Amino acid sequence: MTDERDSRSSQPVSPLLANPPAVFAEESVSAAESKGPSPVRDFLSKRGSGRLADNSFAAVMLLCACSIFAIVLFIFGILVVHSRPSLVQFGWRFFTRQAWDPVSGDFGALPFIFGTLATSFLALCMAVPLALGVAVFLTELCPRPLRAPISFLTELLAAIPSVVYGLWAVFILVPLMRDVLGPFLVKTLGWTGLFDGANFGVGLLTASIILAIMILPIISSLTRDIMTAVPNSQREAVLALGATRWEMIRIGVLRNSRIGIVGAIMLGLGRALGETMAVTMVIGNHPNIGKSLFAPANTLASVIAGEFSEATGDLYLSALIEIGLALFLVTIVVNAIARLMVWAVTRNAPAQVH
Repeated sequence: MTDERDSRSSQPVSPLLANPPAVFAEESVSAAESKGPSPVRDFLSKRGSGRLADNSFAAVMLLCACSIFAIVLFIFGILVVHSRPSLVQFGWRFFTRQAWDPVSGDFGALPFIFGTLATSFLALCMAVPLALGVAVFLTELCPRPLRAPISFLTELLAAIPSVVYGLWAVFILVPLMRDVLGPFLVKTLGWTGLFDGANFGVGLLTASIILAIMILPIISSLTRDIMTAVPNSQREAVLALGATRWEMIRIGVLRNSRIGIVGAIMLGLGRALGETMAVTMVIGNHPNIGKSLFAPANTLASVIAGEFSEATGDLYLSALIEIGLALFLVTIVVNAIARLMVWAVTRNAPAQVH
C-alpha cells in the first residue's frame, strides 16, 4: 500500500490544473484589454464627476426654499408701507379701536376682527361634527355602491364658486333665516341672550351657516383620506379584543388619525378666515360688535371687498390696506396656534410603525 501511495503522489500533475484561477484571470484580463473599456465605464469617464450639476441643483432648491420667506416678507413689507399713513395716525391702537367713520377719518379694525373670528368659530362648530360624521360613514359604514356617488357629491361642493353660494344664500337662506329658523331659535334658545334684537335674515349666524357649508367638503374629504390611510390591522386588532363597531372606530381609527384631522380642521379654518364674496353678500356689512347672532356685522375680508372701490382719500385707503395687514397677522397667529395644537397632541405620542 505504501508503494501505491508513493506511485500516486509521484504522478505528474496536469499543467492545465496546476493553477487554474491564475490562468483564467490572466485570460480574462487579456480578453478585456483586447476588447477595450466597457461602454458603461467609457460613458462614466466621459461624463465627468457631476459635481457642478449637483451643486447647481442644490443651489436652485435652496433658492426655491428661500423664495417662500422672500414672498412672505415682500407681502408684509408692501402692506406695512402702504398702510403707513394709518399706522402713523392711529398706531397699533388701530387694531383695538371700534370706530369706523370714513367721513370724519376715524378708523378702527376691532369690529372686523371680531366678525372674522366669530363667523369662523361658529362655522367650525357647525361644520366639524357634520364633516366627521360624513367621513366616518363613507369609510366605515357606507355600502360600497354608494361610496363613490356620495364622495363625488361631497367633493363637488368644494368646486362651487363662492359667489354661487352667496346667491343661494341671498335667495334661499336669508328668507329661511328670517321667517322660519330665526323665530324657532328665538322661541327655543331665546333665554341665552344670543338671539335678541331684530332679525332681518342677514347677520353673523347667516354668514356662519354659509361658511360652514363651504368648509364642510374640505374637512370631510381630507378626514376621509386620512381615515382610509389607517391600516386594517388596527381595526382587526381592536375587534379581536371584543370591541364594538363604535369602539373600533373611536379607538382604532379616530385615535390614530387625530393629528391629520386637526390639520384638516385648520385648513378649513383658513378657508373660513379668508372667504370674501359669499360672506359679503349675507353678513350685513355693518361695523358692529353685538351680542346677538342676528346682528349685522363685517369681516376683515368683506370690508375690503365692499369699500375698497369707494375709498376716497389716502387715510381711508391706508386704513383698508391696514385691514389687510390685520387679516395677514390673524392668519399667521391662527396657523401658529394650529402648530401648537398639533405639537401638544404629538409631544408625548411614541413613534409608531404601521
